[in-house]
This record gives sequence, structure tokens and C-alpha cells, in this order.
Amino acid sequence: MREGCALVTGGARGIGAATAAALASDGWPVAINYRSDADGAEAVAQAIRDAGGRAEPIQADVRDPAAVGALFKGLEERLGPVLVLVNNAGVRADGLAPQLGDDEWERVLETNLSAAFRATRRALKPMLRARFGRVVNIASVVGPRANAGQANYAASKAGLIGFTKTVAVEVARRGVTVNAVAPGFVETQLTDGVGNGLLDSIPARRPGTPEEIASCVRFLASDAASYVTGTTLTVDGGLSA
Repeated sequence: MREGCALVTGGARGIGAATAAALASDGWPVAINYRSDADGAEAVAQAIRDAGGRAEPIQADVRDPAAVGALFKGLEERLGPVLVLVNNAGVRADGLAPQLGDDEWERVLETNLSAAFRATRRALKPMLRARFGRVVNIASVVGPRANAGQANYAASKAGLIGFTKTVAVEVARRGVTVNAVAPGFVETQLTDGVGNGLLDSIPARRPGTPEEIASCVRFLASDAASYVTGTTLTVDGGLSA
């Protein structure tokens, strides 16, 4: 195992929590970033410790550029450089485009896209020096597939996919991979209220689980995926097919 750690933003629940556990099972010390759910992050960390892994909850609002810098600096001092970054923090503020306010637009874009950019930018220099790094961005099938009432969310996730491809090309020569995972309908707190009537359009006829998404992130973070970069792995039970 390399000297360094994994950072999962928005790791206190759902896909982030499952991803933290999956990476810890591969031997990574894991930093579980959260904005406000301290109890949830501590519970995730404690479960990892109980399983024999190493995990630390760490508070930071990743929308704040200064907080992102402080987050990485603290981790580097305690756990070593961030060599696996999972940009998972995300929010929704649904509404039809004519009714969306500037605040609803900006909050979703700042959290889902701009925060991922800033965290990736901060992580890349140590990764490039180490000639190893894994960045995995949690996108969504809503990026390339229309979902009425989610113009802001779709824009943020489509932007994240484009960002993933471009950065992957820029850093591929240095042993750093950048990929995205695009979940379909997964039962989490973030998707509460979204799945009404959706199951009939999913060929698998069921929602996904956070653990099924986490297993894909785990693969992309592994040595087995060293030749996989610039791609988006869609995990949606056949919805986009």
C-alpha cells in the first residue's frame, strides 16, 4: 500500500459512506469529509475502525475554497498525501427552469461541480509528484439524460463528466487516472422523492444500492484500473440503454 490516504467528500451517508468502507477494506486510511452531519461521519468512521481499518471524520464545507485548502493540509499532516480522491459531495434543489432562482442554481453548481474542481486541483500536485493518483467523480445519468425539474443538477453532472475527460487527458502520462461513475436511481437520502414512477423504466426493475456504486469506485481506485481513465462508468440497471 502506498504512503497516503483516500478522501471521500460527502462521506457521512449513502454512496459516500459505502465508498469510504470499500476503500478502507482495500487498506486505505480514509478521510470522511462532511459539512454538517458530524454524528453520521463518526458512525461511518467507527464502523471502519471496528472492521480493522483506519478512518477519520473531517469537517469542511467544500464549497469554500479556503476550507478545501485547509482540509488537504490537515490530511497531509495526519494521514499523508491524498492519493485517492472521490468527489461525492452533492445537493439537489429541484424545480422547473423558469422557476429556478439564482441561489438554487449557484448552490447546486458550487457543490456538485466547482467543489470537485477545487478539490481535484488541490489533489493533483501531490499525485503528480508521486506518479500515482486516482480521482473518481460521482456524476449521474441525469447528466446526459434529461430529467425535467433538474436543470441545475443536470448541468452540474454533465459538467462533471466533461471535466473528468479533460483532466484525465492532461495527467494520464504521470500515472494519475481520472474517471467518473454515473449512478442511476439509487436509494439514498439525496434521491428521496425522485423515484416515483421511475422503477417501471429501469430494466432491472429495482433501485441500485450505495454498495453497488461503491464497488465500482473501488475498482477505479485500484491498480487493476490503471489503464482506465477519462471514462464514465454508468451504473443504472439498464436505464440509459
